[in-house]
Amino acid sequence: MEHLQRHLIMENKFDYQPSEHEAEKASNSYLMSLIALIAGMPLPIINLIASVIFFIGNRKGTYFVRWHCTQALLSQFSLLFMNSFGFWWTISIMFGPETISSKYIGYIITILIFNISEFIATIYSAVQTRKGIHVKWFFYGNLTNLICKA
Repeated sequence: MEHLQRHLIMENKFDYQPSEHEAEKASNSYLMSLIALIAGMPLPIINLIASVIFFIGNRKGTYFVRWHCTQALLSQFSLLFMNSFGFWWTISIMFGPETISSKYIGYIITILIFNISEFIATIYSAVQTRKGIHVKWFFYGNLTNLICKA
């Protein structure tokens, strides 16, 4: 039976119904970044650190939990790069020779849209995985399939 469940998971069918405990841990992997967002708003690395700690704590968990921890972690990596660039660009405008340009405004609008989209997807994923429903994000889901093995 366990072999069949693993096969279904590997085929991305996710007919596997996680236990209450698994669903809660998978949901918490998404919530961790939201809690860190509130705690360390101006520093983009805080969300990533929180997700890494949660990932490390669950790296020996079930496939369902590891998969969702990995997906949440990957989304935080891309947010770190985008937000860090915007953060340091803003700092250089405030304290350095840089000036506000149309490129800067365009970039800030882009990362705002990206952050809002990620925030909504994170809340949705946390709620759905808490119900035991597998949520696969665009891009990150395929990348997670490559990284996380059953």
